[in-house]
Amino acid sequence: MQPKIDFAELETQCRDFILSLLHADVAHDISHVERVVRVAKQLCIAEKACMEVVLPAAWLHDCVAVAKNHPDRSKASTMAADKALSFLSSINYPEQYFNAIHHAIAAHSFSANIAVQSVEAQIVQDADRMDALGAIGVSRCMKVGGSIGRYLYHKDDPFCLNREPDDGKYTLDHFFIKLLHISESMNTPSAKDEANRRTEYMQAFLAQLKSEIGE
Repeated sequence: MQPKIDFAELETQCRDFILSLLHADVAHDISHVERVVRVAKQLCIAEKACMEVVLPAAWLHDCVAVAKNHPDRSKASTMAADKALSFLSSINYPEQYFNAIHHAIAAHSFSANIAVQSVEAQIVQDADRMDALGAIGVSRCMKVGGSIGRYLYHKDDPFCLNREPDDGKYTLDHFFIKLLHISESMNTPSAKDEANRRTEYMQAFLAQLKSEIGE
């Protein structure tokens, strides 16, 4: 017999735990986590996946704070997965879900480069990546770029027409290296349409920016 889980209580416990931690940067605060959780729950229902895995993994996916430009960034999701299981153990969460939760958290990150092996991991990855798209995605990209001192764009070639993009120096370059391609990496059918819609918004933003800076 499978243990009955009080999802409302679990969410309260996870939220309190996340609020007790430092976040990696201004784009990975509690608002980001809550948006990822909301989308993950929607995708979980649509894909008929296991909420017992998806919900805690979504809440805890960023529970280790490592900045985007930190040399250990690629290890962050695995460290978060380890820390998540330690926390879940402390609240007596059923251990039968631990391996699946660990994988879903570890595999969600771009930089970790871990292949997703379950629909639950696909959902957590899709939900996290969705938050890099659309109006929220534009806002978060600008916040991160400003917080680590990047220039907004290359003054002679803002849209990388005649150079290789370098998002270590220019925030706008991150669109061309990563953000405009995220929709292609979505796993679940439920996420693909929304990702495409949000990408169209970002393309419109770039077109507007181009007109404003006289390119």
